[in-house]
Amino acid sequence: MLLKRKAYGSLLKWKTECKGTKAILIEGARRIGKSTVCKEFGKNEYKSCLLIDFARAGTNIREYFENYLNDLDTFFMLLSTAYGQRLYERESLIIFDEVQMYPKAREAIKYLVADGRYDYIETGSLISIRENVKDIVIPSEERRLKMHPLDFEEFAWSMGEDILIEYMKRCFEKREIPEREMHNKAMLLFKQYMLVGGMPKSVVLYLENKKDFEAADREKRDILELYRSDIMKINAQYKSRVISIFDQIPGLLSQHEKRVIFKRVGEGSYADQYEDTFFWLADSMIANECFLCNDPNVGLSVNETRTYIKCYMGDTGLLVSHAFDENELLESEVYKQILEGRLALNEGMLYENVIAQMLAANGHKLYFYTHYDVGSHRNDIEIDFLLSNNSKLKYKMYPVEVKSGNRYTTKSLLKFREKYHSRIGESYIIHPKNMSIKDGIICIPPYMTICL
Repeated sequence: MLLKRKAYGSLLKWKTECKGTKAILIEGARRIGKSTVCKEFGKNEYKSCLLIDFARAGTNIREYFENYLNDLDTFFMLLSTAYGQRLYERESLIIFDEVQMYPKAREAIKYLVADGRYDYIETGSLISIRENVKDIVIPSEERRLKMHPLDFEEFAWSMGEDILIEYMKRCFEKREIPEREMHNKAMLLFKQYMLVGGMPKSVVLYLENKKDFEAADREKRDILELYRSDIMKINAQYKSRVISIFDQIPGLLSQHEKRVIFKRVGEGSYADQYEDTFFWLADSMIANECFLCNDPNVGLSVNETRTYIKCYMGDTGLLVSHAFDENELLESEVYKQILEGRLALNEGMLYENVIAQMLAANGHKLYFYTHYDVGSHRNDIEIDFLLSNNSKLKYKMYPVEVKSGNRYTTKSLLKFREKYHSRIGESYIIHPKNMSIKDGIICIPPYMTICL
């Protein structure tokens, strides 16, 4: 079963715009469907497609890169023969799959693109990890594309709900309240997305097994074990800290403040010890980082504080399987609780994580904001996410509060709006209820996060 992916459209745009002058590097976590979309693209858009999987390529293939880059006629003849695939000038695609397993092939892109005969796609995870780039020159002839698990819109497509998504987008744009029946339908779809997540094989198993959560869960547990195996292969001193944070992500997100309190992670721990840890988790795209922005007046990235961090799981379906063992999922009726909208479970841990996932898939870098009131000895303003229009001349920020229940207050958001009113574009509350506008705040159901 093939799933419709937005990355396919990005590849079409690259092919049209670059016309062989740049390769494209698709990076993302393991098992998110990079190879599948590339193979489908090569089959549909080119006369022939040759895929080199460096996780399986023999020493002879690597020797071609070592010995024949100065003689490209022989190089391509050997590749064509080895893979039994004829190559046609300007009509063939060569895919370097799992290129992080052989960085020399990535370095060779400079010469292959300059030759101009064929188009090149590279795919990989852990692309920027230091041990994978330390001995090579990164080619400038590379366009980069980040690929995520299926976002909510792609999940809806897989469920045959294209028309529902278009309807919700129109409602958001026109600020019209969706019909109750349509809202309920979209909310049920969203809850399924939280439980299944966006890992392609999990989605396929869910659909092929007549919406069986357990079939999807088994695949997700295999993926979590694969991620643990990748972490155990880290050849650096911070390996133990990476596995520690990875194992603690559900616990960290179940806390009220959600951010990492380092003294709770380990006795005597402090933020600087974990810089490489969070870099690895974020760069592998297993996790989404969210940093504190303590002065959002002049831009978010300028004032980020990297010692204050939230660490969200890159896929919320994986978080469900990570947080609960198989028996607990059934005995605690986790599926039932979520489907019935009783998300008091772990204080909305899954709810905030899925919003972070949807924002990251839309290309947003994640920031949060807190303000400590000395008089009351507590945080009097807490904003879950800050978005920006990234404009240098007409900078605007968009505060986003996430509410997993139907009852909540807007005090924090109103205080924030008062403090930074001149810099705020629109303010959003994401809640389980239907769309509404009150006190100048746009309250949207979670499925409309794709519109931000």
